[in-house]
Amino acid sequence: MPPTLPPSSEPTPELAPESTPDSAPAPARFRRTRLRKLAPWAAALALALLLIGLAAQWAATREANFQADSIRRAMEVHVLGLRDSAGKYNYLPFTTGLHPEVLAALAHPQDAAVRQRANLYIEEVNRQAGSDALYLIDLNGTTLAASNWATPQSFVGESYANRPYFIDARAGRGGMFYGVGQTTGEPGLFISAPVRAEGGTGGGTGGGAAGAVLGVVTVKVSLRQLQEAWTFVRDPILLTDARGVVFLSSVPSWLYQTTRDIAPAELDRVRRDQQYGARTRFAALPWKVERSDDQPGYLVRTDIAGKPRRFLAVDEPLPDLGWTLTVMADHAEVSRARERAWMLGLLCAGVLLLGGLYWRLRERRFAEQRDARRDLELRVRERTHALDEAHAFRKAMEDSLLVGMRARDREGRITYVNPAFCDMTGYGADELLGKLPPYPYWHPDDVTQHWHHYDAMMSGQPARSGFESRLRHRDGREVITMVYTAPLIDADGAHSGWMSSVVDITEQKRAELRQRQNDEQLQHAQRLASLGEMASTLAHELNQPLMALSNFASAAKAFAEQGNQPLLVSSLDETMAQAQRSAEIVRRIRGFVRQRTVGTEDCAVNALVANALALLQGEMRQRQARAEVRMPAALPPVRGDRVLLEQVLLNLVSNSLQAMQATPVEQRVVEIEAELLDARVHIRVADHGPGIDAALAEQVFAPFFTTKAGGLGLGLNICRTIVEAHRGRLSFADRPGGGTVFTLALEISPP
Repeated sequence: MPPTLPPSSEPTPELAPESTPDSAPAPARFRRTRLRKLAPWAAALALALLLIGLAAQWAATREANFQADSIRRAMEVHVLGLRDSAGKYNYLPFTTGLHPEVLAALAHPQDAAVRQRANLYIEEVNRQAGSDALYLIDLNGTTLAASNWATPQSFVGESYANRPYFIDARAGRGGMFYGVGQTTGEPGLFISAPVRAEGGTGGGTGGGAAGAVLGVVTVKVSLRQLQEAWTFVRDPILLTDARGVVFLSSVPSWLYQTTRDIAPAELDRVRRDQQYGARTRFAALPWKVERSDDQPGYLVRTDIAGKPRRFLAVDEPLPDLGWTLTVMADHAEVSRARERAWMLGLLCAGVLLLGGLYWRLRERRFAEQRDARRDLELRVRERTHALDEAHAFRKAMEDSLLVGMRARDREGRITYVNPAFCDMTGYGADELLGKLPPYPYWHPDDVTQHWHHYDAMMSGQPARSGFESRLRHRDGREVITMVYTAPLIDADGAHSGWMSSVVDITEQKRAELRQRQNDEQLQHAQRLASLGEMASTLAHELNQPLMALSNFASAAKAFAEQGNQPLLVSSLDETMAQAQRSAEIVRRIRGFVRQRTVGTEDCAVNALVANALALLQGEMRQRQARAEVRMPAALPPVRGDRVLLEQVLLNLVSNSLQAMQATPVEQRVVEIEAELLDARVHIRVADHGPGIDAALAEQVFAPFFTTKAGGLGLGLNICRTIVEAHRGRLSFADRPGGGTVFTLALEISPP
């Protein structure tokens, strides 16, 4: 049998236990533990970057909206300047065409003496008006007389039959056209009006059927002053015509370039009209336009003086002139706002990260020292109990003070502020402690004065009698204070800084300012209110009859020299009629502004409205507006002072006319309605203007509050006072479809 093997001396191996997470190799466990610890930090970092990105986008959007608002405010100023330049001479062609010398030149174009008299008259009118040129054209388009008849570039004999302003006026309507002069080569705005025969719009000497067009009078107005003013603006401004051609620009290289492609038919029209002289091709503007629905206006990329620029542009159509005004603002501010937001966000994230790391380190150390600190804190608590009570007493005393206290060290760093000073500035103590000048509560308009007082303090020469200082509260309001500063001496007797007492005198200053302003404004209002209203109304009302008096007087003189007795008598009759009309206007105004009134009486509502509208006829004609009156004939009378109630209606209608300054002409309608409700007559005056901003609604009836340049702000306040004295109510609301409705509710007369 085989031999038996001896037993092995090595132990028999045991079965291995099942694998667990804790049995994994040490490096793997360390990596998993490290990843678990880093995951919250990674999530926090991602969230921080997302929030910073959102904040940067918000800052860029906010800056873009601010730029758009600034552009719109600037655009309102430029639009007013354009309308003033375009509308200041609208009257001149019409009134010139009424003169007998002009009519005689059209009737006898071959008579050299007649044409010379027309030349002299037109030259004098042009000189008095201050326009560039004024000239008379016959129906064939040939110039018969001109203000520059004696100059080398005289318009006399030149043909302008191809010009649109001549074509429009010959057809019987006013013309307006901007282009380069065919004779002078200088650009300008041409405004024309037809000259009609006797019986039409103006008087005449015959030469056609009654009201027929005999010729055209044109005035040329230069926009050179507007172009020169634009050269001083920082960002580009340009004006384009209906075809998109730039004809005025603060950037000279953009002139006569286009914002869009011009159709061949439009190019043929430009060549035929010779609108821009010999130019037959118009290059596109060197722009790259970017449009986005989430931003106002559009972005323009271009080069100016060889430098790439980026602008935010906003267009404003001017339909009554056929132009488009474009105002731009440098878009670099938007990019800088985004960059600042990123920098500030990253800085805050870094500060928070450092704070978190510091907190973790502090917690760790605190855990290590907790036991030792517990005993130490117990001993310190016992020893400092008395000090805490003294500190609490001092703090309660300081907190009860109404005077602000501020301490600074010798470097100007704030070391202490009390609650009264924090309330005075709107900043917490933690926001002010450790701050160096300039301090956040310094008023930006008085920075130089603040530095002056600070330098005087640091040099050891503070104003011992105190000085007045204006601060800016955190919420933006102004705080007027009196500041008294003295040296701060420490326990060792050394000079360690400065202690200031700050007293709030804002209400005292405001009361003094309000009293002074009220006195000045009331005196000013008493001196100018009645005189201003009367002068303005007289100017509007008397302008037309005085012009007519001048024209009829000139005509009468001419007819007297010619011995034409029938026409002389007719002109004198017309002169007397216009004089009587002027006297009636003056009588009506004197009756309105007379200080003494009849007193309380029964007043017919229809008569009140009619008298108020009669006083405003001149202003409505000037503003090209009209009134629509809808009132039942059986309205009962109201009890009150007729003159004062007419003053209220006059003010409301006048405000409605002024509110429709920018409204298209066809929509400039003042709607006046009246009805009987609950024993009161409700009179409503509605306009088609922009309405009243909700933010200003509470201030509409406040004294001295106005949104009109040069206004006193007393009109609506006085109106409400008058209505309430009649036991009535005056209110306003938004008009459906746009505009404002003022409602005047008055009690009816007792039966």
